[in-house]
Amino acid sequence: MLKILSGNKVSELDQSFIKHENISSWQLMERASLAFSNWFMQSHGNSGDKVFVFCGPGNNGGDGLAIARQLFDKGFSVSVVLFSSLSNSSKDWQENFKMLPEDIGKFQFDDFDFQLADGGIIIDALFGIGINRPLEGKFLKAILSLNKIGGEKIAIDIPSGLPSDDLVEGEAFLADVTVSFQFPKLSLLVPDHVKFVGDLEVVDLGIPSSFLERFESPYYFIQSASVKQGHTKFHKFSHKGDFGRVLFIGGRKGKVGAIILSAKAALRTGSGLVHVWAEGSSEDVIHASALELMTEGEEVMKRIDDFDALGIGPGMGEIPEMVFEEILRSFRKPIVLDADALNMIARHSELWDLLPSGSILTPHVGEFDRLAGKSMDHFDRLKKAKTLAEKNKIYLVLKGAYTCISTPDGKQYFNSTGTKHMATAGSGDVLTGILTSFLGQGYSPFNACVAGVYHHGLAGEIASKEKVRGTIASDILEKIPESFLKLGID
Repeated sequence: MLKILSGNKVSELDQSFIKHENISSWQLMERASLAFSNWFMQSHGNSGDKVFVFCGPGNNGGDGLAIARQLFDKGFSVSVVLFSSLSNSSKDWQENFKMLPEDIGKFQFDDFDFQLADGGIIIDALFGIGINRPLEGKFLKAILSLNKIGGEKIAIDIPSGLPSDDLVEGEAFLADVTVSFQFPKLSLLVPDHVKFVGDLEVVDLGIPSSFLERFESPYYFIQSASVKQGHTKFHKFSHKGDFGRVLFIGGRKGKVGAIILSAKAALRTGSGLVHVWAEGSSEDVIHASALELMTEGEEVMKRIDDFDALGIGPGMGEIPEMVFEEILRSFRKPIVLDADALNMIARHSELWDLLPSGSILTPHVGEFDRLAGKSMDHFDRLKKAKTLAEKNKIYLVLKGAYTCISTPDGKQYFNSTGTKHMATAGSGDVLTGILTSFLGQGYSPFNACVAGVYHHGLAGEIASKEKVRGTIASDILEKIPESFLKLGID
């Protein structure tokens, strides 16, 4: 689990790590630039494209100069465009400038014709995470010019003009890819900034997670190692009861597909017994979709405590408030609520008090805004999610790119898996099935959330490699077993 530090903590982290490793600031800069250059070589090989590195006067510019040298040494045609001189640049910037090979093209911004870079690979090293005001002057002029010309555009650590922890004001570099060092900066993970960030890559500088833990932050980035550690282990004598008995409630006429996706996802995630309480007319469709599913009627309420977890909401439609209230009063273990169950809570706020502690709510942005009110931006939405989770002692899974888990202790965890091709009907129902399955298997609500969003995103990645834009929710659930294989979980 990578801790996400605020921008004003990064300098403190760098200085502390430099002291801990007994290295110089230049050596840490070299480590960062090598991490970028290695990523560049893996993603671009020896493409033969011309590379233009735009270097500001600070340490982000110093990174750019080091990267220019390293890529030149690997055979690329490289030019640097400078916005400062030796006399008004950082010490490490000066050191890297002196190390540039003579054959690297060197231009001052005032003399550079931006059309020379058109169609090349443009690397933005103007400003890093330290920026705290809108771009202006020659830097604004440069960004506007770069945003107009063609070519692949790559930002080092963060697109210039983008603050690390807040909403952008004014202009910023429009990157196709942002390569962030050690951990993603918070502003790279919000939909408000997607046009600036492009695809996000995080490269490792070798700073251990245990070292990051010394610094305070409520934000984390989920990594595969943490997911593996949180998985419950089973043995050869484990039986289907050990793998959990779960019940899904929903699937009214015309929406039965939603509950089927959830139930089948639970089967693929490993649930031992999966029951579905749906409208009576839906039973034949449910049985036809999966022989392993069992259907229930209202009489199931008499033995609802026999289940290890409930998933409520997919395709549920309108049900009387008293029925929903009875379910919440009768079952006091953590439950998963999605879709129409969330809309019920949004309409009847008194139901918040009936939610079992540790329950998991899985709204997309629209459902969340109905629960918490309209938000000014995603930063505002994240604050509201944190408040709801703390106040109600629940886990709130705000779905989308970098799905965010808000926990009762005020922390927020961003998922690192997933793809744009998961934006398809039923994808959320699959997640409901996965989360309910993990709860039923005895996972803590926290581990169920972390493993659930990670496996859901990873299964989507695997499915979309073949299906691309044609990926549908059924493809995602069928790839859940492969997500376990990829993590080495049996």
